[in-house]
Amino acid sequence: MTEPLLLGRPTDASLSEELLSVVWKPRSRLWWAAFALTGAGTAMLAFTVLYTITTGIGVWGNNIPVGWAFGIINFVFWVGIGHAGTFISAILLLLEQRWRTSINRFAEAMTLFAVIQAGLYPLLHLGRPWFAYWLVPYPSTLEVWPQFKSALPWDAAAIFTYFTVSLVFWYVGLVPDFASLRDRAPGRGRRVVYGILSLGWRGSARDYRHYRLLYGLLAGLATPLVVSVHSIVSTDFAMALVPGWHATIFPPFFVAGAIFSGFAMVLTLLIPARRIFRLGNVVTQRHIDNLSKLTLVTALIVTYAYIIEFFAAWYSGSDFEIYQYFVARPTGPGASVFWAQMVCNVLVPQLLWSSRVRRNMVLLWIISILVNVGMWAERFVIIVMSLQREFIPSGWHAYRPTWVDVSMFVGTISFFMLLFLIFLRLFPFIPVAEVKELNRELGKEEH
Repeated sequence: MTEPLLLGRPTDASLSEELLSVVWKPRSRLWWAAFALTGAGTAMLAFTVLYTITTGIGVWGNNIPVGWAFGIINFVFWVGIGHAGTFISAILLLLEQRWRTSINRFAEAMTLFAVIQAGLYPLLHLGRPWFAYWLVPYPSTLEVWPQFKSALPWDAAAIFTYFTVSLVFWYVGLVPDFASLRDRAPGRGRRVVYGILSLGWRGSARDYRHYRLLYGLLAGLATPLVVSVHSIVSTDFAMALVPGWHATIFPPFFVAGAIFSGFAMVLTLLIPARRIFRLGNVVTQRHIDNLSKLTLVTALIVTYAYIIEFFAAWYSGSDFEIYQYFVARPTGPGASVFWAQMVCNVLVPQLLWSSRVRRNMVLLWIISILVNVGMWAERFVIIVMSLQREFIPSGWHAYRPTWVDVSMFVGTISFFMLLFLIFLRLFPFIPVAEVKELNRELGKEEH
């Protein structure tokens, strides 16, 4: 029997009260504790960024030959996290999948906050972040133009475009709910702010016609970005001759891995929020089940990509490729990270074949965290372990992160969670207008 998308048949008034009141309800002690903890982590991030800028990236653990390390690992990791948001909201909207309704705003917000973390690392990795504007092809009287043969300008263009489209897509979806907040929020100040944000929405047929047209166009524009952004990121590696990087499989491999980690992060954020705010009637088991199944599907694609990587290295006949995949990664420095990648990305997701596992929220939440641990380990393996064992043995050197590397990564996690906590308290994180529409459609079908 198919699980329902909504439990019960609530009225529009009860849905509005349930989903909008979280914005102005008093904040709990748990929220304040999480806010203080993530705020402290964000302050640590600000300190390490300032320390890196004033001292230089020599405070990182980068060395020769490992010139790319935590800076690019975390960049690729956070960009990947941001992919599932657009996938859930845009592609599932175009495919008219109803189950996206209660979870798409979680995913869209996750996209924005993850891309903010990702954009920090390439700027710092430049060494002179105050010259970052050189990557932009603006009309310059000094004739300073970006080098279009480099991957950096393409990264900058892809990330900026992706963030802009995702931000507009997220905001357009919020407009009807801003209007509801304008009409219901306690206090004149809040009503004025939400009234400005609602852009004069009145809920007329004309408003809805323009809204649906714009929302659909943005979904059609955002969908190719899911593929293009991480394909561009993957060419940073695939165009190089480093053993373990020079592979044509990288674009689809990176896209699948990004969506895989993104789905896992949606589960990581959604499961606690569903429990804390008691949203089991609008975020039902069917939503969790579908997310779990898509996580399993993308895990199988990633597993297939791992197999192809090893096969391509063996089939190439290149001693360097064979050594990289069959000796350096499984047994070289950092081999434990390689095996953590395999366990977390290949073996752990296989538990999702069981419906009992998909119904166990605690176990499912742990699995989602392990998947993201495995995806971070994958980026470490690709970037660091390929560089520390290149062509000439005399140039081999192991990599060890410094306290600055680790503190900055923990700081970005804290900043990400801080933004998410603020989002939960300032915006309706369940799309009220869409849930009401779905409720009416289901009522008509039953009738």
